[in-house]
Amino acid sequence: MTSRRYGDAMKILVSADMEGATGVTWTADVVPGTEQWQRFRRLFTGDVNACVAGALAGGATGVLVNEAHSSQRNLLLEELDSRARLLTGRHKPLSMMQGVDSGVDGVVFLGYHAGAGEEGVLAHTYLENSVTGVWLDGVPAGEGRLNAALAREHGVPVLLVTGDDRACADARDYAPTAELVAVKECVSRYAAVCAPPAVTAELITAAARAGMARAGRDDGAVEAHHVEVEFDATHLALAATAVPTVRSAGPRRVAFDAESMTLAMQAFKVVTAVAAGAVEGIYG
Repeated sequence: MTSRRYGDAMKILVSADMEGATGVTWTADVVPGTEQWQRFRRLFTGDVNACVAGALAGGATGVLVNEAHSSQRNLLLEELDSRARLLTGRHKPLSMMQGVDSGVDGVVFLGYHAGAGEEGVLAHTYLENSVTGVWLDGVPAGEGRLNAALAREHGVPVLLVTGDDRACADARDYAPTAELVAVKECVSRYAAVCAPPAVTAELITAAARAGMARAGRDDGAVEAHHVEVEFDATHLALAATAVPTVRSAGPRRVAFDAESMTLAMQAFKVVTAVAAGAVEGIYG
């Protein structure tokens, strides 16, 4: 890992998702346009600000916050810590990890959640439903594991993961050196025991500051990967096989191989977009 010297610039990327934010427990909390969403945008922004404060206190000289939820226009720029910059809007080449290739020295997964098919508040992987499981090189993979593999490819360590307790348990495996902050305890997909924002802000700030001790990128490594995606209906898997390199791996499952994690994530994005377009009304 690159050594740190006094006065070195240390830039941090915050990949900010919303389902794992303080207080969030159900659909309307994270769907743009609802009354609940307007309320939780502020709590979400508060989590981000707590992280920014901690990273800067720990030695970061710059923080780029990449909006990573749904429309990717949820955070309130007017309430964002003025020392951070916000990357907002959709159709980014690296999606949730846009900016990981810009020379950052660490990444924070903020507001993350468990993957599809797992227990956790609003657990899913990219699509809110329809996807029932994703496997990266044979290992069940939610968004955290997928994004951590992409970070490794660029030599960027995961410094901190926040979300519910199930998201943190998942992160212990794919990012064992990262700081973890559980802002809520999962009771069911739509219920949790939540700590108030004043408490979670203190925890996130302290963890972000501590995580900076492990900041510093290395050269990374490009490796081939095998990805499998399972859907809740056969026609979604069939639709996904129209994507070049994607093949059937079962009635509801597809598989593909990629020469790098960047290419794997690009293919995964296409697969999920095609499947989402094949969903028909209430029957899916």
